[in-house]
Amino acid sequence: MKTSASILFVLLLSACSTQSSGQSVLDALKDSIRNENTSEELSGREIRSGLREALSIGTQRVMTQLGAVDGFNLDPNIHIPLPRSLQRLDSALSRLGFSQLTDNLETGLNRAAEAAAPEAKALFIDTISGMTLDDAKQILIGPDNAATQYFRSRTSDRLSELMRPVIESSLSEVGALQAYDAAVSEYQTLPFVPDVSADLTSYVVERSMDGIFYYLAKEETAIRQDPVKRTTALLRRVFGSD
Repeated sequence: MKTSASILFVLLLSACSTQSSGQSVLDALKDSIRNENTSEELSGREIRSGLREALSIGTQRVMTQLGAVDGFNLDPNIHIPLPRSLQRLDSALSRLGFSQLTDNLETGLNRAAEAAAPEAKALFIDTISGMTLDDAKQILIGPDNAATQYFRSRTSDRLSELMRPVIESSLSEVGALQAYDAAVSEYQTLPFVPDVSADLTSYVVERSMDGIFYYLAKEETAIRQDPVKRTTALLRRVFGSD
């Protein structure tokens, strides 16, 4: 594997930043990957270790952020609102002074997403280990979210499977299911209201994945546009700084 491809892997997944220079890191990598006479090859062991270290930094940053208390709940970019099918219920209860019921439910949905976010880390580690040189080239010359698209296309099904049982359990543990039952019960006492229902588990799984990929895309765009922010000795070696 060429040094340029190895650097790309690290660049796309680490939360590191570069020293400023006249030429951006992305431009330098593009030049390198197109150059047949690439510089000294790194050993396979160094490359693997560097990739794992970079991936650990990048994924840990996103998953720690989203898995923290209020990582979803207080973030306006990824906050999970009530499902559309429950908007009528929310409006009706709010008019009667029972908005706390749906507020508790909405908070519970976000708490379940926060509990499930860390489940994604191991999956992304597995995915990056299977990235080929051709994948790397396509990601490098692709749009600012090319790596995120790559991950989404290859991890969505498995990520959904991993997160579903965690979310299902968390919805009960944080009181979301109880809040849902209480809200629906109160709503059903009202005259002439249509039935409402929602598959809360599937809804939170989908919105949780949206939040994860949203921040992976933000990280990727920042990495492509800015110089490398921080690095360890191994990553300096992989980036060619040592």
